[in-house]
Amino acid sequence: MAKRVGVLTSGGDDPGMNAAIRAVVRAGLRNGCEMYVIFEGYKGLVENNIYKVDRSAVSEIISRGGTVLKSARLPEFKDINVRKKAIANLRKNKIDALVCIGGDGTYMGAMRLTEMGINCIGVPGTIDNDIASTDYTIGFDTCLNTIVECTDKIRDTTESHQRCSIVEVMGRRCGDLALFAGIAEGVDMIITPDHPISDEDIIENLKEWKKAGKKHVMMIVSENIYANIAAFAAQITKETGYECRAEVLGRIQRGGSPSAQDRVLAARLGAHAIDLIMEGKGGLCVGLINNKVVHYDINEALQLPRDKHMNLLRLIDLLK
Repeated sequence: MAKRVGVLTSGGDDPGMNAAIRAVVRAGLRNGCEMYVIFEGYKGLVENNIYKVDRSAVSEIISRGGTVLKSARLPEFKDINVRKKAIANLRKNKIDALVCIGGDGTYMGAMRLTEMGINCIGVPGTIDNDIASTDYTIGFDTCLNTIVECTDKIRDTTESHQRCSIVEVMGRRCGDLALFAGIAEGVDMIITPDHPISDEDIIENLKEWKKAGKKHVMMIVSENIYANIAAFAAQITKETGYECRAEVLGRIQRGGSPSAQDRVLAARLGAHAIDLIMEGKGGLCVGLINNKVVHYDINEALQLPRDKHMNLLRLIDLLK
């Protein structure tokens, strides 16, 4: 009897989720599975927003940003009684396995459903790159390229007006977007949760640079470092002699057509998720380590330290 496999996207959207959905559905069908999609993530499971699909259902989505399955956050999914409703709907549709695309919150939901008898595989879809069990998450590369493109344009004005610009990027608790973008842009300072710089040191550096004749300054900072980044920019203007502007890129970073790298990553990880399901496995998440597709127990993955790219911190000072 053919396996019935569902796929959902949960949490924040990102470029490459659609490519992952396509890979899961196509790989599942090639393995003789009946494939189902769940709209609006775990919320859709609870509300039985579940539909059987064929190959054509995922045509022409590989280049689209966001997620065609939509996404929603459901904090109530932590309640076992809410999860029991999801399990009942999966049983009603005779679905015995699920591929869950998203971040660590999505992984936690997948683990809980596996404990309740539905084999789930997590696929890392998040711009933040904050899943420690993979070198790169689906969506990170596209988001990074968007940041670089925007910062290139900000730099033009910064240089023309001889200003100091602070570019705030996403990343939640992970500084990878700021770190990679800062290195790619050759900025003067990168400030992340893993590489903090005190306000006093920033001000002092800017004063020294101004005195030495440096005409303009570019900084990249992770979100949530400053409660009010505009106020800090005003402080810099007041104390250093540089006219400083804060540039918050915001949700523009989430959108857009996924990069080739994200599409290939989505294909590799989506196909591997189906391989694991065909082996009768659950409670696992897939990833890419040293360009090799791997999988981890979700419990183990969620406990791994998020320091995979700390070695790049040396480049900040080395390449000034």
